[in-house]
Amino acid sequence: MKFWDSSAIVALLIDEPAHSSARSLLEDDASMMAWWATPIECVSAIARREREQDMAPAEASDAISQLQALSREWSEVLATDMVRNIAQRILRVHPLRAADSQQLAAAIVAAEGEPQTLEFVSLDHRLNEAALKEGFPVTVPE
Repeated sequence: MKFWDSSAIVALLIDEPAHSSARSLLEDDASMMAWWATPIECVSAIARREREQDMAPAEASDAISQLQALSREWSEVLATDMVRNIAQRILRVHPLRAADSQQLAAAIVAAEGEPQTLEFVSLDHRLNEAALKEGFPVTVPE
């Protein structure tokens, strides 16, 4: 099982440079873990591309449908006091935005406080640096 950040999940859904690599990672291990708000972040990224006309409306709708199907299959870390408390600590330690601190906090909860036991998949450089410092093995789809 791997913890997937929204940036890596978006790469699964749309044609971008890391798409093939992300797909291969998922084929190698289809057990996914994600944060409760990940679908919101993914729809935001897809909608932004649609608004900027980098994606046709039909492509955006297809990507969102794929996201919904994928989210029915993954294990999800829910919004809890523990996630909130860890996210607040992370913001004091790492130069992350609020949503990224919640992603990383959710991964720490998913790993039951032992980050070295759970692979973290992300395309976000700053988030990956923080995840490494927290002790996660990090995989970056290329």
